[in-house]
Amino acid sequence: MAGTKGVLYLCATPIGNLEDITLRALRVLREVDLIAAEDTRRTRKLLSHYGIHTPLTSYHQHNRRKKGEYLLDMLESGKNVALVTDAGLPGISDPGSELVKAALEKGIRTVPLPGPSAGITALVVSGLPSDLFVFAGFLPSSKKSRVKELQELRRQRGTLIFYEAPHRLKETLADVLEVLGDRPAAAARELTKVHEEVLRGPLSKLLEYFNEVEPQGEFTLVVAGAEAGDEAEGVAGAARPGPDPAARVAMLEAEGMGRREAIKEVARLLGLSRREVYRLVVEAGEKK
Repeated sequence: MAGTKGVLYLCATPIGNLEDITLRALRVLREVDLIAAEDTRRTRKLLSHYGIHTPLTSYHQHNRRKKGEYLLDMLESGKNVALVTDAGLPGISDPGSELVKAALEKGIRTVPLPGPSAGITALVVSGLPSDLFVFAGFLPSSKKSRVKELQELRRQRGTLIFYEAPHRLKETLADVLEVLGDRPAAAARELTKVHEEVLRGPLSKLLEYFNEVEPQGEFTLVVAGAEAGDEAEGVAGAARPGPDPAARVAMLEAEGMGRREAIKEVARLLGLSRREVYRLVVEAGEKK
């Protein structure tokens, strides 16, 4: 610790299930002088569950400047502060990143306490490639800005991760489908909670489903990245064709996977039946 300055702890908290918190996080939450929370009511439930009585204050989008100065003053006076968000890692899609930047500029030691993250949790359960991914957070609320941002993401080869509120999910799915084409995707809601659900399939199928079933709960949307050879042209209103199942099977076979396994994998990723994928593979072979 430098001089008499305190430490800013970035403390990950559960995204749903209260058991998903580390022993280290619980210890730090007990030992710090103050906990700064995005939503004090939500954090108070967590603290109460574990019998933690550390003083609590709010730090969110609307008071981040004034409260940020207060927290920095506390840290510079030697007090230790734990920063938590509503759920997951602070600093991701919340104003925590501003406090971290300001603390580092003042030479305040900043310590991350790793833990749950909705984006990473949804990615690893989506069935989509996880070796390269792009976290895009919340897309803009206006359609024009949303479409523009999606167009900028069209060429990204990594799997795309978005956060979305239930009341905007259908609009977002429609725009993602329009701009990026009918890519494989997964919509994960209420992760780690009682009503956890992960729906997988082409974007068109997900949109079709949520047009019939009203979205509920907070969503993480995971969408396949661009494939080799994708053209940059298909802007909004001219979406590129959906992925070719037969070509995907051939690609997996070229990598050493057996045909049966390749068909099963492609069917899973695209939300199709294995029989349908097999039929398309046979038809593609007959055309050669």
